[in-house]
Amino acid sequence: MGTHGVKIIVIYPRPQDEAAFEQAYLNEHVPMAESKLKGMTRLVLTKVVGSPLGKVSAYRIAEVYFSNMDDLNKCLESDGGKEVVAHAAQISSGGPPLLLVCEEESFVYW
Repeated sequence: MGTHGVKIIVIYPRPQDEAAFEQAYLNEHVPMAESKLKGMTRLVLTKVVGSPLGKVSAYRIAEVYFSNMDDLNKCLESDGGKEVVAHAAQISSGGPPLLLVCEEESFVYW
């Protein structure tokens, strides 16, 4: 069996101004997330560069990992968590980001 974990996935739609979004995302939002998301164990930032399906609306995907669901929920309910979520919506000029609370099962093949 694989390993299990919990995470928040944030999917940002393509912004109206990619350069402005990247500036705010990398210089403001990511440092804010790093300092205010208490209990976070791993942060994975992905930039969508294409799809075999053609043009997709997803532009950036962030995966915020936690040790357990209790830590994840405490983080989301905290003032810092609420501030980070509000800032994500504020910088997302292509529409509101999609936030998902997920359980993960991972397998490694090598």
